[in-house]
Amino acid sequence: MDEIFDVFAFYSALDAVREARRLSWKEVAEKSGVNASTLTRIGQGKRPDVDGLAALLVWSKLKAEMFIADSDHKPPEPIAQITTLIRMDRTLSNSNAKLMEDIVMSTYSRLRREKK
Repeated sequence: MDEIFDVFAFYSALDAVREARRLSWKEVAEKSGVNASTLTRIGQGKRPDVDGLAALLVWSKLKAEMFIADSDHKPPEPIAQITTLIRMDRTLSNSNAKLMEDIVMSTYSRLRREKK
């Protein structure tokens, strides 16, 4: 299987942000909240863990999709977008967000079946 995440492009983009902000890699680690060893591993072509990736994306203001191979260029499934938006609502507890997802998923599945 081909690599889906282009770790080298991600590292290059991080490096460009680092340079633009006139920071050392140590300062990037401190400001982003990741271990310096994480940055070293990414520089060696190893993929970051999900928490490290998320922290670096937030710090850099880069978007993950910039580094993900998409050979068919299809838009994401609408239901995936809906559940993502539900989870983005920080006023919902995890259990309430799950309840809302269950309701939406059930309704969505039923309506898709009825359309056919």
